[in-house]
Amino acid sequence: QVQPVESGGGLVQAGDSLRLSCTASGRRFRDCHVAWFRQAPGKEREFVAAVSRNNDDAYYADSVKGRFTISKDKFNNAVDLQMNSLEPEDTAVYYCAADLRNLYIDYDWHNWEYWGQGTQVSVSS
Repeated sequence: QVQPVESGGGLVQAGDSLRLSCTASGRRFRDCHVAWFRQAPGKEREFVAAVSRNNDDAYYADSVKGRFTISKDKFNNAVDLQMNSLEPEDTAVYYCAADLRNLYIDYDWHNWEYWGQGTQVSVSS
């Protein structure tokens, strides 16, 4: 069993930065694909970024490419999401997801196995 736990959300102004972190107990977290999804009020949960368990390759949604960076902190068994140049449109609950089953990164949130409780990110204009 893998239980992701998110931290680092908050309220910032447009143009500011935030760093989210996802940790989980147990060795199996290291064997997972790990992704960040987000869900704004009244909207579908959407893919933000992911890092592959196979080769540490990173994947990004077009809306965050060039602004967000996902990385593994292997010392702390964590996956971080550095978010720069935040925009009001980035306001959402951000969820960390982990998956052991799929061979490759899946952009569909329905296919991810383990989920954190989410952390709120609010960006004011």
